[in-house]
Amino acid sequence: MTVAQLQGTAPRGVHVGSGVWDLLKRLLRRPEGLIGSVILTVFIVLSLAPQLFVGPLQTAVTATAGRLEPPSGAHYFGTDELGRDMLNLTVHGARISLVIGLLATLITVAIGVVVGIVAGFVGGWLDAVLMRITDFFLVIPTFVLALILTPIIRELVGSAATEVFGIRMTLIVIVVVIGITSWSSTARIIRSQTLSLRERAFVDRARVIGAGSGHIMRRHILPNVINLIVANAVLTFAGAVLTETTLSFVGLGDPFQPSWGQLLEAARSSGAPGLGAWWYFVPPGAGIVLVVLAFTLVGSALDDLLNPKRRGRR
Repeated sequence: MTVAQLQGTAPRGVHVGSGVWDLLKRLLRRPEGLIGSVILTVFIVLSLAPQLFVGPLQTAVTATAGRLEPPSGAHYFGTDELGRDMLNLTVHGARISLVIGLLATLITVAIGVVVGIVAGFVGGWLDAVLMRITDFFLVIPTFVLALILTPIIRELVGSAATEVFGIRMTLIVIVVVIGITSWSSTARIIRSQTLSLRERAFVDRARVIGAGSGHIMRRHILPNVINLIVANAVLTFAGAVLTETTLSFVGLGDPFQPSWGQLLEAARSSGAPGLGAWWYFVPPGAGIVLVVLAFTLVGSALDDLLNPKRRGRR
């Protein structure tokens, strides 16, 4: 018997190549998956090249329109208190909000997956310690914790004008804060699946041939939780966008790189709701609602496709 036969092959969650395309096709066959994917595609295209659609980001210097002009043929979404075109700001805000959501999701998923797999596979005192830390982050509201950590971390990292890969440090701080405060639910989900996987026969066979814990977690446990990671990441993205919006709305965003949350905060500060300037806050608000709805629809569809238990209940 060869080593490969003794070790066995673990069932894979999401296959590379044809498996990914097959999953995409099945996703698009579901009404909620199709609707969510179309909405996300529109916003992703807009955020990838906003200059192609609305030109460079307008500033107080480059604005040429009047203050709080209502929607018209010249300005489809009206203007803000500085005379900037709201369509221009909304499209550019999509790029910033989605980038923050993506980076924060990557941090969240990375921490959650590592903690969940290690805790579930190793067990013992390490599992107990990691789960108590996870429970702390789970019971404390994410926004409250982020609200406390944001100014602290911002003070530690220095000037907001500093840039990392073209992103101002103010936004990097928000990304880090969202990432380190939102991983607990992912860790819990991954741990529960790992507890089941570590008792499977293919894990026992890997131990017999001398595979170490690190090798087993990387080559056997991780591939089998990819389904959960993908579905959870989609929903985490929606939560990250909402958290960024809330932090920006309370004044912790970056006015020089206006996200949708920053636009809502600017609308509130300028008194737009009281003045009846609905066009100032409706476009960014609608963008947030549509993106969160789209991620929720896609996440629900993926969960149905990748979770056999949910398919069975339906």
